[in-house]
Amino acid sequence: MSKSKMLAAPPPLVIDDTNISRAWARLLLRVLDGAGTEVAPLVLSLSGFAPDGIIAEDPAVRQALDRLLKHKGRLAVDDVAFTIFPQRLWQMSRGDRTRLFTLYRATFPRWQAMNRKANGRGLYFERMIMYGRGPCDGNQLEWILSQFDSRMGVRRSMLQATTFDPGRDHIASAQLGFPCLQQVSFEPTAAGLVTNAFYATQQIFDKAYGNYLGLAQLGAFMAHEMGMPLARLNVMVGVAKLERITKSDPDFAPLVAAAHALVTPPGAAVAQPVIAAVTAGAAL
Repeated sequence: MSKSKMLAAPPPLVIDDTNISRAWARLLLRVLDGAGTEVAPLVLSLSGFAPDGIIAEDPAVRQALDRLLKHKGRLAVDDVAFTIFPQRLWQMSRGDRTRLFTLYRATFPRWQAMNRKANGRGLYFERMIMYGRGPCDGNQLEWILSQFDSRMGVRRSMLQATTFDPGRDHIASAQLGFPCLQQVSFEPTAAGLVTNAFYATQQIFDKAYGNYLGLAQLGAFMAHEMGMPLARLNVMVGVAKLERITKSDPDFAPLVAAAHALVTPPGAAVAQPVIAAVTAGAAL
């Protein structure tokens, strides 16, 4: 192809919000209302975290999404988030990270066995604390925290954890569901901790919301252990794609209505959805 006929790469879609439900809804509606089923690249940034690291959510969008995920036989938002950070184990650990890591190692075989097909190659938090090699017996998060606490002026490039492993993940399979999340970095700033995550691809329908929630919980945990607030979460995605559900699926209607209600300012005209307005199917 000659230079004169080369197409320019599309600009990134940048979504900056203080509500995780609204940020995800903006992404979903952008895809549903546009051509195609992909956004490439995507930069989604969340801020406005509470002092305890909690990010605002919209119950209507969250509940509509969870109902649809259940109806389609997909994991609930909390279950997807758990693959990145085990929030309920952290709550059980009562602020003791050593206990958190011990609990996770002890129970990981159970989490893996619950869905051997999906989890057979591992989970993200498992890769972060049980990488298989490296300092702290492969616990990258403990290494980051121990180095951060050890002295002033730690080089910032040290504060990163990887989930992608060429030794395990460079295989010639046509499809590989794990890992899409490649790396997480942590940047202490005057405003607090900034967490950055990098995805090669991301599933908008059945994974993205849970991904953002899990990353926010991971960031809140790291900020807590570093003695600072969580200031921002940035998620960089090479290709965000709508798969495993079609734009015209009638079961989408309640979720789309909730998304529009959250995103569209009061009194503004709402575009007609591209799908029929019918009630979502009964839960499984």
